[in-house]
Amino acid sequence: MVGQSTGIRTATRRLPAGTLTLILGFLVLLLSPLTSHAVPSFARQTHQPCTACHIGGFGPQLTPFGRQFKLMGYTLSVGNDTKVPLSLMVVETYTHTAKAQTSPPANNAGTNNNTELQQASIFVAGRLADNLGILAQGTYSQNGGLLGWDNSDLRYARSFTVAGRPAIWGLSLNNNPSVTDVFNTAPAWQFPYMASDLAPGAPAAPILMGGLAQQVLGINAYTQINNALYLETGMYRSLSSAFLRDVNADFSGRLAGVSPYARLAYTWSLPTGNIELGGFVFEAARGQVGVNAQGKAVAMAGPTDKFHDYGMDASYQLLNGSKHIITVNALYLTEQQQLDATYPSGGSSNLHDNLHALNLNASYWYENTWGITLGGFANDGSKDVILYGNNGSPNTDGGIAELNWNPFGKSDSWAQPYANLRLGLQYTWYTRFNGLVYNVDGAGRRASDNNTLYFYVWLAF
Repeated sequence: MVGQSTGIRTATRRLPAGTLTLILGFLVLLLSPLTSHAVPSFARQTHQPCTACHIGGFGPQLTPFGRQFKLMGYTLSVGNDTKVPLSLMVVETYTHTAKAQTSPPANNAGTNNNTELQQASIFVAGRLADNLGILAQGTYSQNGGLLGWDNSDLRYARSFTVAGRPAIWGLSLNNNPSVTDVFNTAPAWQFPYMASDLAPGAPAAPILMGGLAQQVLGINAYTQINNALYLETGMYRSLSSAFLRDVNADFSGRLAGVSPYARLAYTWSLPTGNIELGGFVFEAARGQVGVNAQGKAVAMAGPTDKFHDYGMDASYQLLNGSKHIITVNALYLTEQQQLDATYPSGGSSNLHDNLHALNLNASYWYENTWGITLGGFANDGSKDVILYGNNGSPNTDGGIAELNWNPFGKSDSWAQPYANLRLGLQYTWYTRFNGLVYNVDGAGRRASDNNTLYFYVWLAF
């Protein structure tokens, strides 16, 4: 599928000894010589409750304070006591679709009413030196039984002044285009913040919406001036298929050369909140995937598919104290594709395709404890029968409603700042799937048959 990562891990694999030694050595390097603290680890480091950084007292939505904490490289700390910069996260889930799926969505799963340990993660998160900090995640998923690396962001940041106005500049080494963003509208941080991996999803999305997550390594330079203008530019390169196998990451083809990324945003501070407006640009040329003699995925030589992604985003936060909080987020992405590798090999009907994705959501939080979010999505693009099957349309529309209860995360919460909890009940409905309302799979399934009820328990400590 062009434009997104679609690999499903289905076999348990241990990390090779050399890679495991390298990872353990990296962790030891982080933990031993540096005065670092440790997202509950960030709360312990800053001596602030989770509500200081996060809307609803639980990530990933950031308050203005949380945005500045990230921009300054996760380095703000209080006191000189040394704490291990580690946190853990566990997510247990239940997934029910309106009609049972035609086949199990994963090994050891049924066609409906599935429970799973969706994520068990360890974070290295905190200040490493005066201007150096990290947020790096490793995740185990019951769906496939694999432990692999997840989003990682190593930052160096400093403050300075421009014409007497405060400013920040920084560098980020990361493995997911747009994971560096702080406004919750970037593709890496789109609502829903937790979603089922055992339910049907949109058949295609622009490559910037997770198509290269954990498959690349990028270096980004950014600056914020006067708490308002934000500029970021970066370059991404593919990691080898052998390395990605070692860390249990997907591999959807090698990028040719470097892939540029740019981000522009402006924030207006209001007496009771803020408004942000911005945009994205990302370009990539990706080759096809082959299989070597050992049956392992490898990069193929030859032509590449070109992706040109352009987007706009906006956000609004009403933060008049902590009793009533309102947030609104919007993102629109358009992608132009030139399929110089896929089309000649018979993988698509068209040499030129396009994709568009619109995401909107609004949340209300009461006392950072009770939350409700309503969202809508509309994905559409070129009709391509070979690429998408059935009637050849990627068009998928629908909405999401989610209820949350976050009992902890406040200054007077139990086990503050060592534990946090979110319970979520989410319902996703489809008005159109694969361009159709009826017979969306060629076997009589309706779009509404993919409607999904999803419940999760998200524990961080």
